[in-house]
This record gives sequence, structure tokens and C-alpha cells, in this order.
Amino acid sequence: MEEPTLNEHNKQEYPPMHTTEHILNQTMVRMFGCPRSKNAHIERKKSKCDYLLASCPTAEQIQAVEDKVNEAIAQHLPVTINFMPREEAAIIVDLSKLPEDASPTLRIIKVGNYDACACIGTHVKNTSEIGKFKIISSDYSEGNLRIRFKLIL
Repeated sequence: MEEPTLNEHNKQEYPPMHTTEHILNQTMVRMFGCPRSKNAHIERKKSKCDYLLASCPTAEQIQAVEDKVNEAIAQHLPVTINFMPREEAAIIVDLSKLPEDASPTLRIIKVGNYDACACIGTHVKNTSEIGKFKIISSDYSEGNLRIRFKLIL
């Protein structure tokens, strides 16, 4: 099957960190029932994601986020790419952050059975390529939780 033409991606990403963002997003959704990050800055050395939360998580909850992300990474999950029409993708992933000019065919990235989302970024082939996830800091202000993190290879 020929690979469909999609929207151009505007930056180079570090695949281990970008894939970790997917796992962190799903962990936050599962633990807190919040949406995926509203804002993310993903870089090789350190990254940050912002989440909308009704209250400030405890230090124990932040540690649990780190632990759960590392548990998912340690499962050596395959990272796969599937192409599907937007209507079909909407059944399995949240498309609310999709740009208006997005292609009618979407690229869905799955991290094992842990996460699935529409994404045009670069990813590892297996979570065994990621290393260890470490939360550097977190701060909460006016409904926004910012998590800063890095990977230890």
C-alpha cells in the first residue's frame, strides 16, 4: 500500500522524547481524567507539558505519574503507525486539537495498547529505545499543571 500524503511537519523531534510525551499524556488522562497536554515543548535534553487540572496533585501523585510512565516504557511496547480516514480515527482518538487544514487521512500512532493519537511526529519503534523517564519539576497555578521532564539513557 502506498503511504498517503499528509500535512508537512514543521520541526525535527527527538523520537524517544516525543514518544514519551504520548505515554505521559495517556498516563495523565488515566490518572486524573484530564485532557492530553494543552501545550508541550519537547526537546532532546528536557521537555515540558501543561495539563488542565481542577486541583494541585500531591507529591505522591506526581511520583505515581513518573512510576506509571516508567512501567509503560519497561513493557517494551511496539510503536506502530496506522493510516485511516478522519471519521474512523474519531472513534478511537480525540481529534479536538487537530488543525482545520489536517489531511482527510490521518496518521494514528499507537504505543502498544497503552496509547493512540493522531500525530505526524517522529517516534521510536519500541519503548525499549526510550530509557528512564524522570520528572525534574512540577508546578501548579490557576488550574494549570506544568510537568518538566527528561530521559536518562
